[in-house]
Amino acid sequence: MALAFDEYGRPFIILREQDQKTRLRGLDAQKANIAAGKAVARILRTSLGPKGMDKMLQSPDGEVTITNDGATILEQMDVDNQIGKLMVELSRSQDYEIGDGTTGVVVMAGSLLEQAEKLLERGIHPIRIAEGYEVASRIAFEHLEHIANKFEFSAANVEPLIQTCMTTLSSKIVNRCKRSLAEIAVKAVLAVADLERRDVNLDLIKVEGKVGGKLEDTELIYGIIVDKDMSHPQMPKQIVDANIAILTCPFEPPKPKTKHKVDIDTVEKFQTLRQQEQKYFDDMVQKCKDAGATLVICQWGFDDEANHLLMNRDLPAIRWVGGVELELIAIATGGRIVPRFQELTTEKLGKAGLVREKAFGTTKDRMIYIEHCANSRAVTIFIRGGNKMMIEETKRSIHDALCVARNLIRNKSIVYGGGSAEISCSIAVEAAADKYPGVEQYAIRAFADALDAIPMALAENSGLQPIETLSAVKSQQIKENNSYCGIDCNDVGTNDMREQNVFETLIGKQQQILLATQVVKMILKIDDVISPSDY
Repeated sequence: MALAFDEYGRPFIILREQDQKTRLRGLDAQKANIAAGKAVARILRTSLGPKGMDKMLQSPDGEVTITNDGATILEQMDVDNQIGKLMVELSRSQDYEIGDGTTGVVVMAGSLLEQAEKLLERGIHPIRIAEGYEVASRIAFEHLEHIANKFEFSAANVEPLIQTCMTTLSSKIVNRCKRSLAEIAVKAVLAVADLERRDVNLDLIKVEGKVGGKLEDTELIYGIIVDKDMSHPQMPKQIVDANIAILTCPFEPPKPKTKHKVDIDTVEKFQTLRQQEQKYFDDMVQKCKDAGATLVICQWGFDDEANHLLMNRDLPAIRWVGGVELELIAIATGGRIVPRFQELTTEKLGKAGLVREKAFGTTKDRMIYIEHCANSRAVTIFIRGGNKMMIEETKRSIHDALCVARNLIRNKSIVYGGGSAEISCSIAVEAAADKYPGVEQYAIRAFADALDAIPMALAENSGLQPIETLSAVKSQQIKENNSYCGIDCNDVGTNDMREQNVFETLIGKQQQILLATQVVKMILKIDDVISPSDY
């Protein structure tokens, strides 16, 4: 064990319990890290593209998730290795920023690492590789801008948006009714979008699911769905032109905060107490009536007596509605959330054209629909499906489609999918490599090779001959100098992605390249791994 001495000549130890720690240095450390990154990428590689496979993940408590959304797979996988965790975070950041392309970004990073490994074996310094990658990613970034197409859409012509959302949904399990789901996603985004500011608040779109029915029954509701029913079975099931009081105070007599004890020793005292309580309830109900409310939505519950009184006074009510739902209802109906009965006034009521209770199938399940609201900028996508896993996966797919539509409203540029953008970037990077003397040239060429991993994986997953297909498409792109020849995954018979209507957002692709390059640079710069040994 190495000892060091301080200025007084006393010895001290630099690493405590060094014999119990494992340490990898230099090339071994880089190779171990690269192997970990590649292992994670290999898992996701098979779930890329429209013919990609799904993964089934079981959580420790036995819950099963079936998905092919890259971010979800990595979130649910229990990754132990630190470099593996970096890949998980890479996928997560793509999900937060763009929402789509989470699988592609990891596959991309994995293939960059694979190429870097070959260069390291040739004795090229990792920093030079990282610098070469940085230069190449800039070239690819600019080339994407160059080949991108702008397309115009308006509230009247949303077809381009729908086509792009369909591309996203085609790689998911829901691709058999991708058209209807893409239309629902686009309509939902346009309902809450602020087209002048080019901004979309996705919090206003609520995605609800209920088991039963079929995927085709999925619908978009211009309003809010609450998974509750009327508090009393005899209350009206449908209210037209409802004035809604949104309350966060309980429908019960106030309880003192201190501990208290009431001694009742005669019947008369009990009667007065009961009358007092009844009067409280009467006042509460009367205050709601005086304000002109025709429906009460309450965050808390109320006991049977209050329920009975509300029923007698013809004031329908819904209880136990969650805080987030209350906020959405308030936004949709233009009402105010009232914390105390004393503050309830007519101005604070929300307005909705129709509130109805709907029952599903033969079950006792009921939901409340609040529709035709005063402010229709809060919408709900209501998903039906055969089982819970299907609904969860559809929710994730819809989330991706919503994000794509939002990105297009923010930035109207698109590139063509099917691996065509990557092949085009690969050709451009390869051509630019000749201008750089020195070792970086190798890294730039390696980056060009790594870009081919995505079209290669697409071809492989579609059951085509990967190398043959890729080289055919690449030579066609060079020959015709066009950037929209991609892999024909769906066996349509044409490589032209314009005819197949396969689009992807430009910012999504650029983000993929930048994020993958950053993570790979970071992994390449690690040359010493000290970790506690396993006991």
